[in-house]
Amino acid sequence: MILSKHSLSPFIIGTMRLGKWGSDFSTKEYEEFIESCLNLKLKDFDHADIYGNYTTEHEFGQVIKLRPDLRKNLRIITKCGIKMKTTNRPEHLVKSYDLSKSHIKKSVETSLKNLHTDFIDLLLLHRPDYLMDSNEIAEAFTELKKEGKVLNFGVSNFSPSQFELLHSFTPLFTNQVEISLLQRKAFEDGTLDQCSKLGIVPTAWSPLGGGQIFKEARTESSKKIQQVLSTLGIKYKLSADQVLYAWLRKHPAGIVPVLGTSKIERIKTAIESLDQTLTHEEWYMLWEAAIGEEIA
Repeated sequence: MILSKHSLSPFIIGTMRLGKWGSDFSTKEYEEFIESCLNLKLKDFDHADIYGNYTTEHEFGQVIKLRPDLRKNLRIITKCGIKMKTTNRPEHLVKSYDLSKSHIKKSVETSLKNLHTDFIDLLLLHRPDYLMDSNEIAEAFTELKKEGKVLNFGVSNFSPSQFELLHSFTPLFTNQVEISLLQRKAFEDGTLDQCSKLGIVPTAWSPLGGGQIFKEARTESSKKIQQVLSTLGIKYKLSADQVLYAWLRKHPAGIVPVLGTSKIERIKTAIESLDQTLTHEEWYMLWEAAIGEEIA
């Protein structure tokens, strides 16, 4: 399926913490988690080849191997381009970024095998490679699409200029970057402006700031953030994370958060926030609390 701006689920399910880097799910637990997400009408699952030190794709793929009927109901997003030093990749001498044509194509073949699928719905380049050749990347994308192995392409953690460069060679669907109340760079560096201008979907990893917002407040800024979250939560009968999702959703670029939880109840809580909209001033109340002062 060729993706459009409105075809993604309102939340993307992140898989990074499902395996060795988090909950260490068994195959049965992966299956139950996937089915629960699908029952909630969330069908986009975000992977990367490196997750779990190159093990999470394989673990997720064991479910598809056992339950091939599930594949038609879900969309697989995965990322490549980071070469990690790990016992699972002893040939890697140093952590590096590699967006050469050969590495992209080899990574896709490995992901297809691990995930027990014939195609990837959306392939993202995980980090910009300082040595990347846009012509070469475009060739890799063209060949992968022609072969039916990847349907859509995007990037992750690219600056606006890096995105613009590659997008001029090959069409990109999304830029997945860190966006949260604690990480506001995308609002100010042109990333979200560029997405709006081009009709590109911005997807947000760590949309809750890695959970730092919910920890014991040690600074005046964190105390103020928690106070505003509490005030808005009481007004709208929302939890703090629901308010934060509503804050992201307020932006007209249409930010789609990637949920990093392995707990279905937290995913249900996120979905329950979809009907709530903050006012213009309430959005700025949280911005002011985050920066610790009145805006200019």
